[in-house]
Amino acid sequence: MAFVTGTALLAALVVGCSADSGTDGSAADSKPGEETVAAAAPGKYRTLPEPCRTVETSTLKDLLPGAAELTEEQQQKVYEGTASVTYDTDRRVGCSWKSEDPSSSHTLFIDFERVVSYDPAVSDDDRAREVYTKKETAAGLSSPSATPDAAKSAENAVDKEKGAEKGAEKGAGKDAGKKQTSAASDDASDPTSHALSGPTPEDDSTDAATDPSTGGESTDDGTGAPDESLQPRVLDDLGDSAFLDDLLTRAGSTAQHRTVKVVFRTSNVIVTVEYADQPTVSTVVPDSKELQEKAQALARKLVEKFSE
Repeated sequence: MAFVTGTALLAALVVGCSADSGTDGSAADSKPGEETVAAAAPGKYRTLPEPCRTVETSTLKDLLPGAAELTEEQQQKVYEGTASVTYDTDRRVGCSWKSEDPSSSHTLFIDFERVVSYDPAVSDDDRAREVYTKKETAAGLSSPSATPDAAKSAENAVDKEKGAEKGAEKGAGKDAGKKQTSAASDDASDPTSHALSGPTPEDDSTDAATDPSTGGESTDDGTGAPDESLQPRVLDDLGDSAFLDDLLTRAGSTAQHRTVKVVFRTSNVIVTVEYADQPTVSTVVPDSKELQEKAQALARKLVEKFSE
């Protein structure tokens, strides 16, 4: 009868185990028919610019004419702007400016939102496109690419990721102290409101009904006929996608307040520009054409800033 020594038996066992384990462990981890899903590409932008330094002083002087009547020290304070409160400056930032003179007051607000997808199968750009589409749809507009299916997809994506983003916000809130938070998912589900603090006309919340004499629409000949070129619309030559909204409201019971909003997307960042004018004389209606031209001009400069 043949006997195998202990040393020989141990060597045989080691050789057998080594042969079964493979060289890279892939045999043990892989499963028949299982495919590896590649993660979607990250967005172009990983950070956001400092908003209060994004608008040049020469542009602010044009948009805020009332500042010209102030002292040099007061002008500097106006042009510095007021940064919006946010819990994560890599995800969302904003800045606002305001000037007043005897005839009117002007306010400017810009908001930068960097969209991040929490779904590895959905790229940041695609997620940003969905968020933008929802904002455009909420404004009552629709671009050729913003089909009903795309809008529905945007709503579903927002609802799906809301829990994940709220969880991230809750974790960040422990270290943020008394800072206010701005959840991007909440803003996406309600595109008509700011997650950040923007300019608000005095007493506007008490009576913000659309002016019945014009229906919130500008006229081009003084006859009351709306100028179609100034209506809220999709813009074809601004960023990847863009739209313009124009709203005339009553601030309190007298002054008329007009706000022009330009929203555009560039890759995974959504930019909002709001420019508003409120004359002190109740019979004066803010010029829609002038406000729209200036808001669009600023938006184009911001597109260039992000392209640098």
